[in-house]
Amino acid sequence: MPDDKELKRVLWYVLGGSRGGENRARIITELRERPMNMNQLAEKLSVDYRTITHHVGVLVSNSLIMPHGDKYGAMYFLTPRLEADLAVFDEVCSSLHYLPK
Repeated sequence: MPDDKELKRVLWYVLGGSRGGENRARIITELRERPMNMNQLAEKLSVDYRTITHHVGVLVSNSLIMPHGDKYGAMYFLTPRLEADLAVFDEVCSSLHYLPK
């Protein structure tokens, strides 16, 4: 299956084109393992809740993750598009020298 070129562009923009890209990569990596709400993400990544709120907003607005449920307790999941092509995410992270665990 050929790479989704638009997905690659979005990932380069969101992860490499602005500050906070490494935290966004960490969020995607955690959500890859299991869905979480913002409070769980903040605790798991040892990052301030407001910071997580900002980065999650960027990821949602770029259609990389999506919420499900109430606003406060919403669980976040990877979008089907990102799930279908996680190799592109891994490639971009590797190029940026981000080492998602």
